[in-house]
Amino acid sequence: MHRITLILLLALLLPDLYIYLVYIVRRTKNFVRRAAYWLPSATLVLLYLYLIYLTGDNALAHHPQAIGRLAIAVMALAVPKILFMLCSLLGILCRGVGRCFSAVVLHTTFRSPRAPFIVHRAPFTILGLVLGIVSFVNVIYGATAGITRFEVKEVTYESDRLPEGFDGYRIAQLSDIHIGSWQGRPTAIEKLVKLTNSQQADLIVFTGDLVNQQSHELDAFRPILSRLKASDGVYSVLGNHDYGTYYHWKNSHEEADNLQYLRNEQQAMGWQLLDNNHVILHHKGDSIALIGVENDGEPPFPQHADLAQATHGTKGMFSILLSHNPTHWRREVLPESDIDLMLAGHTHAMQMTFFGRSLSSLKYPEWSGMYYEGARALYVNVGIGYVGLPFRFGAWPEITVITLKKKKG
Repeated sequence: MHRITLILLLALLLPDLYIYLVYIVRRTKNFVRRAAYWLPSATLVLLYLYLIYLTGDNALAHHPQAIGRLAIAVMALAVPKILFMLCSLLGILCRGVGRCFSAVVLHTTFRSPRAPFIVHRAPFTILGLVLGIVSFVNVIYGATAGITRFEVKEVTYESDRLPEGFDGYRIAQLSDIHIGSWQGRPTAIEKLVKLTNSQQADLIVFTGDLVNQQSHELDAFRPILSRLKASDGVYSVLGNHDYGTYYHWKNSHEEADNLQYLRNEQQAMGWQLLDNNHVILHHKGDSIALIGVENDGEPPFPQHADLAQATHGTKGMFSILLSHNPTHWRREVLPESDIDLMLAGHTHAMQMTFFGRSLSSLKYPEWSGMYYEGARALYVNVGIGYVGLPFRFGAWPEITVITLKKKKG
């Protein structure tokens, strides 16, 4: 949290300081106007410090909506100013280079009084203003329409190991609902459930992070999520947030009770939680294994998976693994199992992509979509919900429909 606070202060105050010194000071000597410039950023900083540090423990759990709105306000204010600052600095740099070029090349080399090579700052200032306006509009769109712009992605996985009876079998994958962030917005989850059911998949799977911090976040949404239906059922696994490790519990018993409550709630919803276990799915006279493990993430995320236990008795079968964190694929699944297809979530694609790229690729080699290693594959779903920042742009909330195909020849 202290690191987040530092990043927030730098993102807000550095561009403010630059704009104040380069533009505001030069254009007005009025103290009131100069002070007024700092008012929006100062207000946001004070609100942030109050909500995070002065409202007791577990601020993100107790004030998710307020903190979310504050985060969007910070983003809407900081991102345009950062872009404007970078463009302005580029203009100053280019102007300086132009002057040096004029002084050194034209006067020294040619020894003639030619006109200096001048780079004007105005185009860079205009570019900064345009990018600032565009980014502001994108932030507002991502915080309003973007978070409920549910997108159905149709993908196909082919394998010569797939039994004939499962050729054309359809699996709907959901991930990272983070239900605590949807408090007071049941219509969005109703829309999600209706759209998922309309895909008429044979199977629905959920790959972790159902809640943010507490399993009781689920209470108001249990009747809605109970409506998810598929002919072969709904199966799920746990994600790192589901263990409640981000909440400051009074004792370990309270934390354990929280996790057990989540398991009980999923059972009450008609979901079958695969805790290091598997089931055999039957379809048109054939069978495959659906395997699920508890969260297995790179540190500091919890590692509770027992892949050996989960796969016991499935050797040689066509297998699909549900595992929340995509890094599990290369760390253990590929070298220590014969699983054909793994389904994961976790990355959210950092809830933002531009031109098909995301900053999440700097941390996760597999962050969105289908990845292959020979005939074996991993699919990473960018999730439905969000934590802290109610925003999505490009990485729209995703419902994946995976069609299994028998590879011929």
